[in-house]
Amino acid sequence: MSMIASVLHLDRPAMKALRITDAYSLHRVVYSLYDDIRNPESKATSESSGILYADQGGDYKGRKILMLANRQPMVTVDGRHGEVHSRPIPDNFLEHSQYRFKVIVNPTRRDSASRKLLPVRGREAVGQWFTERATTSWGFSVATEHLQVDKIEIQQFKDKQQRQVTIAQAHIQGVLSIADQTQFKRSFTQGIGRARAYGCGLLQIVPLTDNPFI
Repeated sequence: MSMIASVLHLDRPAMKALRITDAYSLHRVVYSLYDDIRNPESKATSESSGILYADQGGDYKGRKILMLANRQPMVTVDGRHGEVHSRPIPDNFLEHSQYRFKVIVNPTRRDSASRKLLPVRGREAVGQWFTERATTSWGFSVATEHLQVDKIEIQQFKDKQQRQVTIAQAHIQGVLSIADQTQFKRSFTQGIGRARAYGCGLLQIVPLTDNPFI
């Protein structure tokens, strides 16, 4: 599957015009850049949108959002706001054995008794959760001596149906080694963990022997 990496640049006037105030409004803007290829049935079964993104934050000048999708985005939002720069992921980009990585994840565990999803709390516990999931679910292992949980933020917002949503976002970086090539490619193209519709799960990776790409 060919993947397109993009960067959305929003200056302050664009942020104001697009009414970006929380995680949901950013989700709305990013998704508006792509054709909606899912029907109501596929959405109801939580079929992947094919879109991942990671908010890089910004300063008084503006904001930068990294995006990865299985299709080309529009060049601006609403034909007027912001700038989008895109390029395809090279065919051999996922063929390396080791990468430096950054990722924003939503660390959760399902309680065995109640079956409810519970947040993983504390940097040490998040690091342990990430290390375990990497091996069992995502096709790679991480070097624990290089693993950093930089910060954990709580995002609160109302979704399209005006339901209150609370998401913990852990910012993690380190070095990963490929254990299962097929599983790793799936992790890269589909994202890892939960809350991928709200800016979690995009693996930002750089081959250790090559130049940065995403």
